[in-house]
Amino acid sequence: MIALAIIVVLALIVILIYNGLIRRRNEVDNAYGGMDVQLKKRYDLIPNLVSTVKQYVSHEKELLEKITELRARAVSGSLNNDEKVDLDNQISGTLKGIMVAVENYPDLKANENFLNLQRTLNEVESQISAARRAYNAAVTDYNNGIQTFPGNMMAGMMKMERKEVFLIPEVERQNVNVKDLFNG
Repeated sequence: MIALAIIVVLALIVILIYNGLIRRRNEVDNAYGGMDVQLKKRYDLIPNLVSTVKQYVSHEKELLEKITELRARAVSGSLNNDEKVDLDNQISGTLKGIMVAVENYPDLKANENFLNLQRTLNEVESQISAARRAYNAAVTDYNNGIQTFPGNMMAGMMKMERKEVFLIPEVERQNVNVKDLFNG
């Protein structure tokens, strides 16, 4: 009877650990999906931004072409999660460059369509930032679950591996030199 009770308790512990790890893995996938939705919103806004800016900006053609090319890669559907994160970083940098370049065009800055588009883009960027924080929190919880005892033993049997949190590239941690953006 005691042996049966011990077996039942151990089985319950194993089930709880297993379910906890599965729940954490699903939370990571869900958080990544939330971030992906926000990135899709951004990708959908980019053609409108480019179209609006094109009407006013002639010599920033290279920036507009780059953002269009990056968006096309982003919506191609052939990227894995790490490639999407890297591409997202490139798009963020290019969008910042466009917004700084726009400062040279008073008519564009006063254009109601552009102002609305800029507000929407700023809102989406804030939502992307929040989604990244949620993703990082879910990944940290998942990593803690698979790396601490006794979850690490179950995670090893399930071949669960550590996931990387979303990191900002070193270049984006530095101050932006606006003068260089205007001259480049």
